[in-house]
Amino acid sequence: EAQLVESGGGLVQAGGSLRLACAASGFTFDNYAIAWFRQAPGKEREGVSCISANDGNTIYVDSVRGRFTISSDNAKTTVYLQMNSLKPEDTAVYFCAAALIGPRSFITAIPPVFRFTSWGQGTQVTVSS
Repeated sequence: EAQLVESGGGLVQAGGSLRLACAASGFTFDNYAIAWFRQAPGKEREGVSCISANDGNTIYVDSVRGRFTISSDNAKTTVYLQMNSLKPEDTAVYFCAAALIGPRSFITAIPPVFRFTSWGQGTQVTVSS
């Protein structure tokens, strides 16, 4: 059974940093794209960043590019999201999710939400002003 477990959320002041981790198990990690989504109260869930585990290609949404860095440790089947220069508008519950793309496919954008078949429970990130 596929399982994703997030960790690393918390409360930080604006300008600070946090690193989220997503530990994956129960599926062939290299065949998947792993993404971070976030959802703030009253807002829709949005994709923030994505990495293809087979080649390490990364995608970022404009609002986080240059501040967030996604990375993958395939040996540990864990994906990280390093978040720097955090802003109050980054406050949200952050989820990681996995989408099957195959061993030789690559991503050019964050796949649509329906492609993500496994989700973590979410971790709260709160940025105070």
